[in-house]
Amino acid sequence: MNIDASVLRQAAQAAAGGQQYPAATLYLVATPIGNLADMSLRAIHALSLVDALACEDTRQGGGLLRHLGLHKPLIALHQHNEREASATVLARLAAGERVAYASDAGTPAISDPGAVLVQEVVAAGYRVLPLPGPSSAVTALSVAGDTAARGFAFAGFLPTKAGERRTALQAVLAIEGQSQVVFEAPHRIVELIALLAELAPTRRVTVCRELTKQFESIHTAQAAALPAWLAADAQRQRGEFVLVLHALAPQAAAGDELPAEVLRVLALLAAELPLKQAVALAAQISGAPRNRLYDAGLALKRGGDE
Repeated sequence: MNIDASVLRQAAQAAAGGQQYPAATLYLVATPIGNLADMSLRAIHALSLVDALACEDTRQGGGLLRHLGLHKPLIALHQHNEREASATVLARLAAGERVAYASDAGTPAISDPGAVLVQEVVAAGYRVLPLPGPSSAVTALSVAGDTAARGFAFAGFLPTKAGERRTALQAVLAIEGQSQVVFEAPHRIVELIALLAELAPTRRVTVCRELTKQFESIHTAQAAALPAWLAADAQRQRGEFVLVLHALAPQAAAGDELPAEVLRVLALLAAELPLKQAVALAAQISGAPRNRLYDAGLALKRGGDE
């Protein structure tokens, strides 16, 4: 980024300098997931004030500080040493220092280290202040357009072993009413997409690749169509992935009637298309169970014949 770091710090001071930044406090700093321009002015100002930065990778943390023209002591705190490194942070807090924690990208403790550190700091009686910002899960949800969802669940990375992965994905797919957010690495994306196409061919999936970066792509389709889409361009298999599995509509009880609007859509489609195709489209549009739609379609056709 061709901008003087001092300009960023001055803007951060002007925007956030009037707020309180208490001593003996841990600051959880959300960092960009790909685009450095997404760093908040409040986060920049907090980093300029802290006495040390704990980070998942000191190379990443050090690079971020250099981008901002800052120099701070670095503490390596990652998934393999989080409890031990937390003791170092606690010692600094005990001395009245401000300490920030940043994972490699996004919001700490969301599929990243940080939860153990927060637990240790709170248990020791110190304050933890979150500085909100980028999150790949929320970013992906915002562009999925899942109108059937009543909230969302975060599944993160699925197991790498084939059997465990299948079982975990089946459990995720069985949850009704919520969008499900899944992370995946480039060397496993083909396998995951193939498994989705097998287990839930009609489920709508939004595939987000390289969010906020130069070659960002976002594509929504039924799972059955995704293997061919992925194979059509080798570039689509590169980068970091966030998948949003659109909500599975709750199964209606056997005696429940389908909503009038769903029946109207089905009737319009059945008037122009073969019943099987009309049912498939109505299920995709409404989220209603296919077997219920098929029974209703048969009833419509019987009524028309009579």
